Amino acid sequence: MYTLPKIERFNKDVLSKYHIYNSVFITLPFDSIDNTGVLLPLFTETCETGFKKQETPKEIFDFFSNKFLNNASETEKIDLMFRFIQYIERQIVLFDAIEDAAFPEVNNMEGRGSLRDIKEKSDAKEKDDELVDFLESFNVRTVLTAHPTQFYPGPVLGIINDLTEAIRQNDLLQIKQLLAQLGKTPFIQHEKPNPYDEAVSLIWYLENVFYATAGEIVHYLQKNLHDGNPIKNQLIKLGFWPGGDRDGNPFVTTEITLKVADRLRTSILKCYYVEMRNLKRKLTFSGVDTLVSDLEHKLYRSVFYSKGEIFITLDELLTQLNTIRTIIIEKHQSLYLDELEALLVKINLFGFHFATLDIRQNSKIHNAVFKDVVNYYLNSGSDIFPKNYYDLTEDQKIDVLSKVQGNLNPADFENEITRSTLESVQAIKTIQANNGEEGANRYIISNNESALNVMETFAMIRLNNWKNPTVDIIPLFESVDDLQNAHQIMEQLYTNPEYSKHLKSRGNEQTIMLGFSDGTKDGGYLMANWSIYQAKISLTEISRKYGIKAIFFDGRGGPPARGGGKTHKFYASLGPKIENKEIQITVQGQTISSNFGTLDSCRFNIENLLSAGVTNQVFGKEKNELSAEETQILTQLADLGYEKYLSFKNHPKFIPYLEKMSTLKYYSKTNIGSRPSKRSKSESLDFADLRAIPFVGSWSQLKQNVPGFFGVGTALKHFEKSGQWHKVSDLYHNSLFFKTLLENSMMSLAKSFLPLTAYMRKDPEFGEFWQIIHDEFSETKRLLLKIAGHKTLMENYPDGIASIQIRERIVLPLLTIQQYALSKINELNKESSPNEELIKVYEKIVTRSLFGNTNASRNSA
Repeated sequence: MYTLPKIERFNKDVLSKYHIYNSVFITLPFDSIDNTGVLLPLFTETCETGFKKQETPKEIFDFFSNKFLNNASETEKIDLMFRFIQYIERQIVLFDAIEDAAFPEVNNMEGRGSLRDIKEKSDAKEKDDELVDFLESFNVRTVLTAHPTQFYPGPVLGIINDLTEAIRQNDLLQIKQLLAQLGKTPFIQHEKPNPYDEAVSLIWYLENVFYATAGEIVHYLQKNLHDGNPIKNQLIKLGFWPGGDRDGNPFVTTEITLKVADRLRTSILKCYYVEMRNLKRKLTFSGVDTLVSDLEHKLYRSVFYSKGEIFITLDELLTQLNTIRTIIIEKHQSLYLDELEALLVKINLFGFHFATLDIRQNSKIHNAVFKDVVNYYLNSGSDIFPKNYYDLTEDQKIDVLSKVQGNLNPADFENEITRSTLESVQAIKTIQANNGEEGANRYIISNNESALNVMETFAMIRLNNWKNPTVDIIPLFESVDDLQNAHQIMEQLYTNPEYSKHLKSRGNEQTIMLGFSDGTKDGGYLMANWSIYQAKISLTEISRKYGIKAIFFDGRGGPPARGGGKTHKFYASLGPKIENKEIQITVQGQTISSNFGTLDSCRFNIENLLSAGVTNQVFGKEKNELSAEETQILTQLADLGYEKYLSFKNHPKFIPYLEKMSTLKYYSKTNIGSRPSKRSKSESLDFADLRAIPFVGSWSQLKQNVPGFFGVGTALKHFEKSGQWHKVSDLYHNSLFFKTLLENSMMSLAKSFLPLTAYMRKDPEFGEFWQIIHDEFSETKRLLLKIAGHKTLMENYPDGIASIQIRERIVLPLLTIQQYALSKINELNKESSPNEELIKVYEKIVTRSLFGNTNASRNSA
């Protein structure tokens, strides 16, 4: 029997099931929902018809109200809006659960990008030895971040998990019960979670998804490519930011950092204990049973009775398991050896740390902290810093910093930020002592602008009585200027004798983080992506010159505007000029639940990342290298896009538009994350302080998705007008990097819907500004379709566009309500004596409407 095309599998296993189960949901007898289930389809239809007629959201809702609500009062209309929002939120949960349940049916788990595909290609091309060598040196590191784009609270995530399983089993009674439970479960959190709460919710994914999936992947490779021999390389690593990411988050304390590290250790020991208990039922033979029982007992005590005390070391655990392994092979015909080796694989991957807790702080904070530290030494009469330190040049300061050592006591400092920053270094030491070095061995400097930023951090660590720190200092380059200067900054560091000595002690490896999110916010879509690509080439070249292996850590968010989209395609497209021995990416919010939330999706996406590395390093080294002419074309495109984006960003209405016409200011009211929506505490909106998530998310709520396409149309149009279209067309068809870049931009366009805000065209203040967005959108869409040879967006991903279209249809009423509420707020504010209570109610509607739209988009912020 032949396999149905992907779109047909999607229609059969997702679309048809959604219609069936949604009709069940509509008929459930909720007191609170009343006749909402009947009215909502009518309102959806009214919205679709209204936008086709170019009506405003206010006209659409008023028409619906007059036709179906029978002279309803404003209070009754508001009540219905809230009920619609609640209902739509639950429809999205249902759709998510159905898509998750159908994931292995819709996606070919053994097809392109899978481990099986890697093995078969390797066999066919006779590259087995090369592949084995590659697997001994390559790593994928997924870093779960605390960035708040997941609006589902814990209980709802639990329902999605159970609902997914019930749908997979086609258990209608269970599905009805879970839908009823869903209808009665609140979706909002009344208080912000603290960083520890965020950590606990993400550790759920480590325990229930990553632990099993990563173990199975490495075990498969060990058996099928390594002839059963252990892969000494870790291959898959996990990173973790909640509790360690201090950048702009005043709620991350040293106590929370240590508490999160303890929880990570307890969680991995619990996983080992559960597996050991299962092994105990199988390894019941002589000479083995007592050893297994002893391990199970020690793990049990370490998890449930420890109060921080561990009754077994990692070395002891591995030694005893290897002893058991030898006895099984020599005396018991390798009975249950496979299960034992599966556990050994996981211990090799996760140690006693589970995931590496990264510490991150902003360079501007470091500058202030270091000034405090220098003043402390100068005032104490110490000669660690020269008295004229502040008058020295940057090079002279770096020379001083490379030699300093000391034994600072954080308690000696009055400034809370100085104290907590110094304590974070002490915390790294403590975590390494408890969880092993990989428990916390990375210090990331956000907004890194100079070699001095790195050397201040290096000195700060060594002044904490740590002469040879087992810590990697990771500069994060974010702005376009910083990305373009990054290789010069790194050369300054590589040529510093003391820093060079430090790198040697770290295996001559330097991790460098590159930020898509702030890069796009700063320079627009094309320039950010091209600047990062170019920076990687320059950084690779300079690192190789000094015998350093550069490892790139990409700060990618969910949407294409923040480095998301078809991520694995980007990694497969990197040529030999870019070091690619490790793929490191941040994963956050709803991208965790959508890409790594189930065993199937997690396996699929990790295998795709591994496959991207193999494709680039083993199967296609030369194919992806850009020629000098192609590089020139991409540089010109990026410059043209940058110029267009800068003129847009510098438009006098840019910030006022976001403040008055978007949902930007409502993000801080959603209680989904512990971080403030801005880095500074200032009342006014400063573009530089604005975080990427509310910035990108606000454009997404407007259904304009500006950061994912603005400037692309203008750049392409230049080549069309100047008779050079063949150049960009050839580039699209020859370069996987450029093709992926434009395909991800198409996704941003596909998730846009400009009729929603077309009423702004007539706005006396913002009409001209809205028109600029509309014109760039239209040109970008026209030219992307032309270059791809498509009639519709994402034509080559029929299941992807089908999913987007269903999700967009589900949230259309919600978006209409949001725009209606925003326009009502603006109207009320213009009155001579505004009704503050009514304004608050409409503001609450706007805030609540953020949830469903973000969850439905899955990668919108």
